[in-house]
Amino acid sequence: MSRIGRAPIAIPAGVEIKIEENNVVTVKGPKGTLTRQFHPNMTIAQEGAELKVTRPNDAKENRALHGLTRTLLHNMVIGVTEGYKKELEVNGVGYRVEKKGTQLVMKLGFSHDVTVDEVEGITIEVPEKSTNKIIIHGIDKQQVGQFAAEVRGKRPPEPYKGKGIKYANEVIRRKEGKTGGKK
Repeated sequence: MSRIGRAPIAIPAGVEIKIEENNVVTVKGPKGTLTRQFHPNMTIAQEGAELKVTRPNDAKENRALHGLTRTLLHNMVIGVTEGYKKELEVNGVGYRVEKKGTQLVMKLGFSHDVTVDEVEGITIEVPEKSTNKIIIHGIDKQQVGQFAAEVRGKRPPEPYKGKGIKYANEVIRRKEGKTGGKK
């Protein structure tokens, strides 16, 4: 039995969960509403203030889906109560970030500015004191991670000087450069 899959999901106060046919689950909370359809093999049941996910048998596919379904449901509950955020840092001489309306305008060493528009369900924040931090907020964990990866992809960090956009907790492995080969 999956250790993750059999753990119940606690439903906090203020969160409504609606389970419809074809395993369509809608989670509504203080920050918003998320809806997702799960695999028909999984059985999702609400028992009091807990959600439980069960599988019909121990087939390989069902074992794989068990923990996945439970984790996705748990992420939905956390998203509508607390939300998710990703922090990015911009490193490099002359590299800066600012927010104009709903657009993120980045100077990344190109001959032009790189602009990224906010997507529905995602908010971009640039702290006033800092010109090199980007904070991305949202209720859908997958959408927040995808958007952060797309922003990072505009100028990924390079290994020689560490210039570019990186996650706040990311460690860039540095390379030495060309000085090693001379004798």
